[in-house]
Amino acid sequence: MIIVTGGTGRLGSQVVSHLLDRVPAEQVGVSVRDVGKAEALASRGVRVRAGDFTDPASLDHAFEGADQVLVVSAAIRGPGAGEANRAAIEAAVRAGASRVLYTSHQASSATSLFPAQLQHAATEAVLAEQTIAWTALRHGFYASTFEIYLPAALETGELRLPEDGPFSWTAHADLAEVDAIALTREGALDGVSPPLTGSEQLDFADVARIVGEVTGRPIRRVVVDDDEWRSSAIAGGLPAPAADFTLGMFRAARRGEFAVADPTLERLLGRPATPARTTIEAIVDGHRQG
Repeated sequence: MIIVTGGTGRLGSQVVSHLLDRVPAEQVGVSVRDVGKAEALASRGVRVRAGDFTDPASLDHAFEGADQVLVVSAAIRGPGAGEANRAAIEAAVRAGASRVLYTSHQASSATSLFPAQLQHAATEAVLAEQTIAWTALRHGFYASTFEIYLPAALETGELRLPEDGPFSWTAHADLAEVDAIALTREGALDGVSPPLTGSEQLDFADVARIVGEVTGRPIRRVVVDDDEWRSSAIAGGLPAPAADFTLGMFRAARRGEFAVADPTLERLLGRPATPARTTIEAIVDGHRQG
């Protein structure tokens, strides 16, 4: 049985959908915090069990009978993320799984300027300690990040953010499909994967240009000093730790940590990756309809 954690989340739900195109439903299970949100999966024959990374005992039940477990990285900031990911990996081993996979990041590094990458690197180190097969799926930077910044730009005509650098913007849909391939195609991805990215490397100036082309209205990229951006973000209601976390992303981008384009994702998909423009167009359409 293949178990997917966070099976009702943005990534996990799409992974499950792709799995159901490849294997019988009775071979798929999900570990979710709220089983009520997984009724549609249960109705399709997917095994649904409650599991919480912060409650290891619940994972023993959720992972029971697993052959493979896909651990979708914990949506927690700070050291708690690493502890939660470790708990899930160790639970998969206790359950007798022969392989565990983890959704890491292409910039995973113990020296990254972006705090999230430190937790990914720590989790990859936990994987390397295991005696069973494992895969660290090094996802490209989620293009859904645009959803955070574009609404204000569409209102004001300015994309006001700190200095950045190129990003490996990659669609959730593409990554979910590759994750499903990794779970069902023997030997597709083992150990630390190559960066699973599209072919584009775009900074926010490029994003502003594309938004302008999509809307037919110029969007000006304005580079804001780090401290000025932080103060403005906090004044706007963003908690200080979240502002510092976000600044780490921009500082890492300036250092080139996300400036990667690798052919592995497109090779496994057998098609071009979803371009950033497609994600931007969807956000613009949603804004117009809203």
